[in-house]
Amino acid sequence: MTEPGDPDEAVAALCAAVAAYDHEAATELVRAGADPDRVLPDGTTPLLRAVEGGSPAVVTALLGDDARLRLPEAERGRLLDAAREWYEEGAQERLRRLTGWAGPADIAWVQHSEYEVVPEVTLGGRSVRAGHGAVLTRLEWEFRVLAPVAELVDRAVRSPGNADVEHVDRIASLHVLWARRSAQTWAEAVAFRHDPDPRRRAFVVDVVRYRLWSWYDTAHAVWYERECHRVLLEWEPVEADADVLARILELLKQTDLPDKEAIVLRRAGHPAPGVRREVPGLLEGPLSPQALCAVRALCRDTDGAVRTAAAEVLAGEELAETDRERVAALLRDADPEVVRWTAYALGRGADRSPEATELLAGCLGSGDTHVRLSAAYGLALRDDPRTPEAYAKVGPLGPYADDSRADGLWRWRARNRAGG
Repeated sequence: MTEPGDPDEAVAALCAAVAAYDHEAATELVRAGADPDRVLPDGTTPLLRAVEGGSPAVVTALLGDDARLRLPEAERGRLLDAAREWYEEGAQERLRRLTGWAGPADIAWVQHSEYEVVPEVTLGGRSVRAGHGAVLTRLEWEFRVLAPVAELVDRAVRSPGNADVEHVDRIASLHVLWARRSAQTWAEAVAFRHDPDPRRRAFVVDVVRYRLWSWYDTAHAVWYERECHRVLLEWEPVEADADVLARILELLKQTDLPDKEAIVLRRAGHPAPGVRREVPGLLEGPLSPQALCAVRALCRDTDGAVRTAAAEVLAGEELAETDRERVAALLRDADPEVVRWTAYALGRGADRSPEATELLAGCLGSGDTHVRLSAAYGLALRDDPRTPEAYAKVGPLGPYADDSRADGLWRWRARNRAGG
């Protein structure tokens, strides 16, 4: 680490960290005294270079805790202008203009955090990360500039993310909309659920999710929870896009609203598998006759993921004889995931009948460790004397060593030892 008393070397090291997108090193260098606002020979500063580089993590590292008070108004304006220019022109187009390179750009998605990604664009020998929308949003919030809600929504949906993680621009907009606790901001944001573009409507689902998860925001929690429920209940019946509707249903599963069964009965026959997959999870036992009928039908769905979701619900119930036959069929399903999660639900489920116990015992011959472990755990919960033999058949636990089911044998022995 560079000593604070050597400012030239400290700034040089900081510029190197900025160029390498090493936000952890940049954070430590700033803490050690490297000046992010030092004017460099080309007229830039390390902070301005970070803004142009497009990594919000690096920008955050150099902003520190007092940037709004530390930086004069003119410098704050220069940073905002730089971020906006790069964002509006686009990283690839800006690099093409700066380098004069006519060939194709090399674009690689890189991990920004556990749940965020950002594209790294290389063109004409120069690279930047295309997170300038997030950088602009971060600077605005730091400098107390309230961007219009519509602009934050546009930034969120401009660039797609990967299948399992989100683009940094989207997360930045979500964070700021969450942090701006006002009825006006909320109303303007959720009004986009009526937008014709399904990407904007999908983003509103995330806005509502962020707000529902803010359990620690005790000062506003009750009002926001009521508003989230109102919005979701008004929205679900009229949403036409299958992907957006599936997002709404997935979020409704995490609420304690009392009328979710009506949604299940209305959506169980939806033509889109993605919607049907979310339906069983809306139910909580014991199931009504109508709900049970819907789940039984979904257990015969042509989509394996739908059958899996339905099987998890059905197998967890106190089963009638005909339903035990359905569960037995699901345990023989051609889709391994259906078998896996049927066994899991049955093992933990409410049916402690001898017939259910025998279904579990029959799973001990499966070639899937997950299925054998569920079966052994189910036998242990039922205090079946075959429990030690069942756990012996599970074999090496491997990735399931820390699974709660792995303790089933120990707990069975504790319950059944003399005087236990």
